[in-house]
Amino acid sequence: QVQLVESGGGLVQPGGSLRLSCAASGNIFSINRMAWYRQAPGKQRELVAVIISSGSTTYADSVKGRFTISRDNAKNTVYLPMNSLKPEDTAVYYCYAQIRRVGDVTYYPYWGQGTQVTVSS
Repeated sequence: QVQLVESGGGLVQPGGSLRLSCAASGNIFSINRMAWYRQAPGKQRELVAVIISSGSTTYADSVKGRFTISRDNAKNTVYLPMNSLKPEDTAVYYCYAQIRRVGDVTYYPYWGQGTQVTVSS
């Protein structure tokens, strides 16, 4: 069984910082794409940032220059330090990963349970 467990969410004032982490565990052979999505109340889930196995990254325009996605392949972990946070960044943040399990030949998508980020004074 594979699990993604997020941590690092919370309440922060505008202009503040938070660092999200997501650790994958289980019978993992390899991980391809890892990403962070977010969903604000009443809105659709949206992509925040993606990092592929080579280290190449892509960001939503709304977070460019403020958020930085990175990964530690040895720990099967993806990080999202978030700086200069704005009230519009308030959302539940979800970790996503494409994982190939031991014995499989295909990558399957997995999601974390979500962590709340609230930016408010």
